[in-house]
Amino acid sequence: MFKLAAFAALVGSAAAFAPAQSGRAATSLAVNELEIGTTAPLGVYDPLGWLDTEPEAFERRRAVERKHGRVAMAAVVGSIIHHN
Repeated sequence: MFKLAAFAALVGSAAAFAPAQSGRAATSLAVNELEIGTTAPLGVYDPLGWLDTEPEAFERRRAVERKHGRVAMAAVVGSIIHHN
């Protein structure tokens, strides 16, 4: 009886660490590049109208803004590490 209880406990504990069996979920998003960063009622925030007049320059400015944001985040982390 003790062996049966020990075996049941062993099997139960091993099943707790097994990965869950589930169906594959799709991870691709159907989003337009221009829709990223938009707000629902307002759309793309473009107060100077560059998207309508210069769409290529608008995309470049958006990419440069992302780069500068990443550099700023790295600078904040470096400042925090430096001062601690």
